[in-house]
Amino acid sequence: MDLGATWDTVRHSNPWLLVLAFAVHYTTFLFRGARWRTMLRNAGVAEEAPLPSLCAAARLMLLGWFASSITWFRLGDAYRAYAYYEESGASLARTMGTILGERVMDILLVFLLLLAGVLLLYLDPELRPSGTFLAVGLALVVASLALLLAMQIFWRRIGHLLPARLRSRYEGFHQGTMRSFRAFPQVMAVGLLGWLAEVGRLYFVVQATGLEVGIGLVVFVTVANALLSAVPLTPGGLGIVETGIVGLLALALSRDQAVSVALLDRSISYLSIILTGVLAFLYHRWVVGRRARGGPGSIGGG
Repeated sequence: MDLGATWDTVRHSNPWLLVLAFAVHYTTFLFRGARWRTMLRNAGVAEEAPLPSLCAAARLMLLGWFASSITWFRLGDAYRAYAYYEESGASLARTMGTILGERVMDILLVFLLLLAGVLLLYLDPELRPSGTFLAVGLALVVASLALLLAMQIFWRRIGHLLPARLRSRYEGFHQGTMRSFRAFPQVMAVGLLGWLAEVGRLYFVVQATGLEVGIGLVVFVTVANALLSAVPLTPGGLGIVETGIVGLLALALSRDQAVSVALLDRSISYLSIILTGVLAFLYHRWVVGRRARGGPGSIGGG
């Protein structure tokens, strides 16, 4: 790899398009926050604690991504639920149920976007991506739906096997999961907007470099990136995601160019999350401290 050529591509990138990529990427937290807020309402969390406002939900989303970026085993989702519990007193079990429902919806959307990307790529006879990602996506869809089916069929039996204290928590978790699928078209549509914001980030990063990459490959790389970042071997998929991005972009670009795009993209989707996530964490601790002192919180918003 020619490091000089890689740096030259990075240095001559259009800064305004990179700023646009940054802004578009951060709208994903608004879309995902809006979806999670709807799912919390569907699950009945509002009966126990105030729902987060849209801004608070987006902030908690960012906080979860930050936690996943600095820890192993994708702990960000669990930390987001705990952070919401700390700020509002909401049921942790019910909240975790909504996050499981959220993950199942994301798996469905990832598979659909992967399929769309593959179909667009196959319009170009020179681009033939591996079907591995599509197979993994399909396997995850089947496994997720099987899990939901098993939960629905056996949840009463499982509950009877648990001690009374754990039984009530499991029932809250089950209700949080299943009820979160109410208003399914709405939450899926908002979730899709969140994923399209991530596609838009990579699209504008590529445009900033002036390189030629088709929209099909942009969609495919973005969603494959999500699958790779879910591998819990490193915080936020660090090292794994970058390798995957370069390998997939090499279908249309030279390796030097692919590395340039990967560096720019991950500076937004990983490095900036750590920087902004620190601010979100500090603000969260301030909210928790204020609540502990009996002051008004900032989580509510109707």
